[in-house]
Amino acid sequence: MATQQRVEKIREAIKQEASDIIRNMKDPRIGFVTVTDAEVSRDLRHVKIYVSVLGDEESKRSSLEGLERATGYIRTEIGQRVRLRYTPEIVFRWDGSLERGARIDQILQELKAEEKGSDTDAKDDGEDENPSSSSSSEGAGEDI
Repeated sequence: MATQQRVEKIREAIKQEASDIIRNMKDPRIGFVTVTDAEVSRDLRHVKIYVSVLGDEESKRSSLEGLERATGYIRTEIGQRVRLRYTPEIVFRWDGSLERGARIDQILQELKAEEKGSDTDAKDDGEDENPSSSSSSEGAGEDI
């Protein structure tokens, strides 16, 4: 069994090399693919490579299919570039975290725009913005 530090070094090396290999492949099915992460087993015999694909569902499907067909080539290249006693078996997994992150960002931007819109509406309705003129105790005791 490898130590956690060694597993981490190998994980980063495989992630980097897989990204380079995929970027230089000539397969037309493989579109704009980004290697987002890699998981290496403690015995260094198996690796899951997580990829994100830019494009629609069809391009994602064809890119994953192309990667699965090229697994032998990618494994051979990784075996030549990363010196290990055994070259690990590779499994590709789709990683939707980038898309989820973009969706969350979009929602936050929409909420921010909505908030700005409601602030300008409140000012137009004639609400008083000066907190010192209100009789509430919110501003009590604060130096202005």
